Amino acid sequence: MSGVIVLNASYEQLHVVSIPHAIRMLVREVAVVEEAHDGASIGPFPLPRVLRLVRYVVTKWRYASGRLQYTRSGVLKRDKYTCAYCGQTGATTMDHVVPRSRGGRGEWLNAVAAHAKCNEKKGSRTPDEAGMPLLWQPWIPSRAELSL
Repeated sequence: MSGVIVLNASYEQLHVVSIPHAIRMLVREVAVVEEAHDGASIGPFPLPRVLRLVRYVVTKWRYASGRLQYTRSGVLKRDKYTCAYCGQTGATTMDHVVPRSRGGRGEWLNAVAAHAKCNEKKGSRTPDEAGMPLLWQPWIPSRAELSL
């Protein structure tokens, strides 16, 4: 089983928490179960899929910069853990399309998911120089693309 979706009191999705964290939220009475797994329970609580907070939480911080923070895990999620060079799933590393040693920047538009083997094969070269064309162009993802 995966995590539990947490909704604000206004039904806006906030984030995902583990099942133990969700149960602690129920015990503290800061959330209620909106949707549960059929027939499953943990003690007196139904096993939650979706929780809703009892009180509204202000989320201005989520929209402060307007753009998502560029991270390695974000790039892997955006690319669905699929290598941009060979197209196979299971990518665990991030590669800079234009290597940082050659002036490439650490940003969404210069990073793709890659297998360690493909990343090492490309080395400090551009995809054209390495003869490894990208299967797609990197993009800046939306919050929805990175959630769940």
